[in-house]
Amino acid sequence: MNEHSNIVPLRQPDEIDDPLTNILRSGARQLLAQAVEMEAEAFLAAMKGLKRPDGRDRLVRHGHGPVRTIQTGIGAVEVARVKIRDRAVTSDGERIRFTSAILPLWARRTKSLDALLPVLYLRGISTGDFQEALAALLGKDAPNLSPAVVSRLTTEWQLEYERWQKRDLSARRYVYVWADGVFLQARMEDHSECMLVLIGATPEGKKELIGFQVGVRESTQSWHELLVEAKTRGLKIAPEIAVGDGALGFWKALDEVFPATRHQRCWVHKTANILNKVAVSVQASMKKDLREVYLASNRASAEVAIDVFAEKYGAKYDKAVECLTKDRDAMLAFYEFPAEHWDHLRTTNPIESVFATVRHRTVRTKGSLSSTTAKLMVFKLLCAASKTWRRLKGTNQLPKVSAGVRFENGIEVIQVPENHAA
Repeated sequence: MNEHSNIVPLRQPDEIDDPLTNILRSGARQLLAQAVEMEAEAFLAAMKGLKRPDGRDRLVRHGHGPVRTIQTGIGAVEVARVKIRDRAVTSDGERIRFTSAILPLWARRTKSLDALLPVLYLRGISTGDFQEALAALLGKDAPNLSPAVVSRLTTEWQLEYERWQKRDLSARRYVYVWADGVFLQARMEDHSECMLVLIGATPEGKKELIGFQVGVRESTQSWHELLVEAKTRGLKIAPEIAVGDGALGFWKALDEVFPATRHQRCWVHKTANILNKVAVSVQASMKKDLREVYLASNRASAEVAIDVFAEKYGAKYDKAVECLTKDRDAMLAFYEFPAEHWDHLRTTNPIESVFATVRHRTVRTKGSLSSTTAKLMVFKLLCAASKTWRRLKGTNQLPKVSAGVRFENGIEVIQVPENHAA
């Protein structure tokens, strides 16, 4: 066709003209190529001291590997791997090899896409629809995610889960723990099994996934098995405090396994339970009054706020008042710890936020999800989410009761023995 032709190519029905995405992909391609080049140059600079007998460098650039496509969150990005050649061979035939941390040898998609699969699956998208869903997000060149590919991925995840379940916890200590049971009726079998999740915070302030398993609802026995398993793998030191909702099974199991651990009830769950006992017209003002309790500057002020709440609503909404006051001590236990940690200890949000978009779905889609596959999907979802959990504020300010230090309203107080000389 000559350049003066009057024939105009028509856009195909499935073709999307998106200049912004094209620019983003082009920029990502350039930045990725620069990062890979800089990584290779840094490796060569670190090995500069290695020489051949004739004085020349032992390691040198050796061109690039074939261009390959990496599937990312903004679509396909092309990149070529830098090759480095070792020009000297040791007596045992070993060569120094360069492996890119940015671009692993066999990588075909970013880890963020693998993390997306459990979310799609738990939200009701069947494996047969993965390809269509990703094509809508990433374009027609979306990665091949046929049911066979997903099956292979779940097999790999099963091995990863088994390794994780056997890890040694003897060198770990968790000062705070958060516990919750999650129901995913949308993708579970007819009998609703419960995902039991246990998260812990280390003395350095990092939150980690401690335990996870499928239980029979939130029974005492299921929680007991999870806690005993963690203790058997080396978790000997009892956490200082545990945060959870009103599920009695967890608290009873906790008292059996770690009787010294204090209880802190989740204010998000408690607030919802209280508001469910009153008329909608009252809920806004009652919610505001509850905030006066758990946002009080110290425990004494919180106690006063509870008394004011009881006096204000007791005559007409006695069930709501009873729901709050019967757990008074467990609701205010967080005041015995550093003030920087109160935001973390008032709620089971680290677990709640992970399942916010999937836990309450009740509409089933094509085919139900076996408990084994659901367990693996939730496990991968938790592993991906754990990288984003907020660290504790004011790290290394944890209760040191054994060292003669306690916290009162979030302030460190030195305990002096009675027989100590003045």
